[in-house]
Amino acid sequence: MQRQGVVDPAAPPGRSADVPGRTGLTARLLAALASGLLLYLAFPPVGLWWLAAPSVALLTLACRGTSVRRGLLLGLVHGLTTFLLLVEWAATIAGPGALVALALLEASFLALLGGALAVAGRATLWPLWAAALWVLQEALRARLPFGGFPWGRLAFSQGESPLLPLAALGGAPLLGFVVALLAGALAWAAVRRTRVAAAVAAVSVLTTLGVAVLVPVPTDGAPVRVAVVQGNVPRLGLDFNDQRAAVLTNHVDATHALAADVRAGRAERPDLVVWPENASDLDPFTDPDAFDLIDGAVKDVGVPVLVGAVLDGPGDQVSNAGIVWDPVTGPGERYVKRHPVPFGEYVPLRSLVRRVTSKVDLVPRDFAKGTTVGVLDVGPVRLGDVICFEVAYDDLVRDVVTAGGRLLVVQTNNATFGRSGETVQQLAMGRLRAVEHGRAVLVSATSGISAVIRPDGSLQASAPVFTREVLQAEVPTRSGTTLATRLGALPELALSLLALLGLVLAARRPVTA
Repeated sequence: MQRQGVVDPAAPPGRSADVPGRTGLTARLLAALASGLLLYLAFPPVGLWWLAAPSVALLTLACRGTSVRRGLLLGLVHGLTTFLLLVEWAATIAGPGALVALALLEASFLALLGGALAVAGRATLWPLWAAALWVLQEALRARLPFGGFPWGRLAFSQGESPLLPLAALGGAPLLGFVVALLAGALAWAAVRRTRVAAAVAAVSVLTTLGVAVLVPVPTDGAPVRVAVVQGNVPRLGLDFNDQRAAVLTNHVDATHALAADVRAGRAERPDLVVWPENASDLDPFTDPDAFDLIDGAVKDVGVPVLVGAVLDGPGDQVSNAGIVWDPVTGPGERYVKRHPVPFGEYVPLRSLVRRVTSKVDLVPRDFAKGTTVGVLDVGPVRLGDVICFEVAYDDLVRDVVTAGGRLLVVQTNNATFGRSGETVQQLAMGRLRAVEHGRAVLVSATSGISAVIRPDGSLQASAPVFTREVLQAEVPTRSGTTLATRLGALPELALSLLALLGLVLAARRPVTA
């Protein structure tokens, strides 16, 4: 028995354009699975960015013309396929159970998207509503639960795409919307199955690429010389305390080597030095040896160093901090990470979760949540600091720019994730942030990938994983703001409201055979 579908009101007289409506569940499930695989391939480490639009188009076609219940299932299959592959590195810390739980959580939002796409497919302007729904789904996923997890946003797949300059106009939400809208054009052409429709889709893609190329991405600014220290981590044979001491020693030694190169004329003296997150897991304010090691290295290099350290307190908590360490006056301003990672740096509902798994004790002390925007004066530069996963959150990056940051720094520690895709996925986010806000970005990682990113998103320098290296570069410091910085969350809000409008209009249309 043929299931009911949706008749496209834009179809030529006498011909239904609703080919998806006549497609069986097995074919739709295969399409959803394939779309999830294609979306994974669009992200680093594979990085086939151009597959993002076909992936979205395939899921849109799979959900169009079917029931909401089936749309939910199709979205779930797509989401699980994408996230089990994309964040496989989550298993390296807490095991495969954590990976499955995280993938299920993120896929639940994609399931809701699938159901919404089934509804939106009834309306005349379904490609537009479908694109806006992707933005709404990503907006919810970036906030819920426990502050959200924005990994896997369409925009984060576009770090090497010619569409990247569009981030300067409306940030990650606008760039993601454009990718999804291009996907809508591809899906519409597939439904219409005419040469004219194919031509319209092709023109849409080419026009969008042309507009992106024309978006100005300024790279000028007062130059400052920076050094990014990647001290590396020991891999085997040390207990926890010795491991922490060795990591600190690696960064201290690399900084002393930089100072020696400067004295010997092999390197220019930098204006500032950046150490990564967790460069010192020994609190220098309670451990005199750690204090002396850091202070000696800073005095030797003779310029301010932004030191990543874990500090005891407040109370029984710990703090993930970036400390400005001056060669004359010692430690000064600090930034404490404002968005600790749930279940990674703190455990929500700890007593309840312990009934399910003892792995909560892998996080014995919760990290405190910082309350101050990460804008710090380091030598001649007022910079904006975000720590590790914070680079994925639009508001946390934007407010360090609006607060006066002329250079962006991402202090991170990816050593736990080994050689997985996590570090290159995070690097792609840094490239988007550079364009979005018109700022050079310094990524300082304990074990890599450290990088210097120009304001146009291109890599000026980088260090491979599990090497000790000091990146030295001259980068521009900028005070101007992009349209994306000025608009903030408005594009995301407008597109989310557009998605809701589309759902309301589509829901009022009857489902017909």
